[in-house]
Amino acid sequence: MTTSSPRRGVGLGMPELPAPAYPDDVRARLEADAREVIARYPDSRSALLPLLHLVQSEEGHVTRTGMRFCAEVLGLTTAEVTAVATFYTMYRRGPSGDYQVGVCTNTLCAVMGGDAIFDSLQEYLGVGNGETTDDGKVTLEHIECNAACDFAPVVMVNWEFFDNQTVESAKRLVDDLRAGRDVSPTRGAPLCTFKDTARILAGFPDEREGAVEASGGAGPASLVGLRLARGETAPARVVHPREEPDDRPAAEEGEG
Repeated sequence: MTTSSPRRGVGLGMPELPAPAYPDDVRARLEADAREVIARYPDSRSALLPLLHLVQSEEGHVTRTGMRFCAEVLGLTTAEVTAVATFYTMYRRGPSGDYQVGVCTNTLCAVMGGDAIFDSLQEYLGVGNGETTDDGKVTLEHIECNAACDFAPVVMVNWEFFDNQTVESAKRLVDDLRAGRDVSPTRGAPLCTFKDTARILAGFPDEREGAVEASGGAGPASLVGLRLARGETAPARVVHPREEPDDRPAAEEGEG
């Protein structure tokens, strides 16, 4: 493996130095957590995904040191770990903000205003897709689907829902996040930092007050299929049947 330019990805022909190890105290703490995670699986390598969340919770992204740690505790090669860490977009490969602000730009959200929200936030924050504000608070990204089409356009902050957004409400949202003001999602658990979110995704208890009781169910349109599958009565038609015209041709009227 060779080092490369962070901007252009051009190899310089120099071998990349081994990833540094965690400090001893950090390593001991992560090893204790890793043992708890690994014990949940009959095959230790199955713990790789939560362990990547664990090391992401340490520095806010998956570093080469974090991948080296995962490889060592699971008996894998760093190449195997890197292949997984680079495949899933939930693992950040570079420093990111306390709040990951994802704007859905999939078809429905886009036409309902998602594209306008994303474009305006890029200009308002002075960042591009996947980039972080200078204060380290907000990383902006477009995402393909938040699975919340009933509430389009949707913005997510550290995977919590903010429904029915507009350009102005999205600007107020990022202003509040950067100012440290309390922000409540439309649905779901209270907000926490991205590092805290990563630790929860690693499988450790969610200690946010009211988080377990909070709900974020789908909207009525998304639940129609579920109700039909349960044998419940179909909802009334939204569009009334078109009436037969009175001026049909005589030949058509005589058809048997």
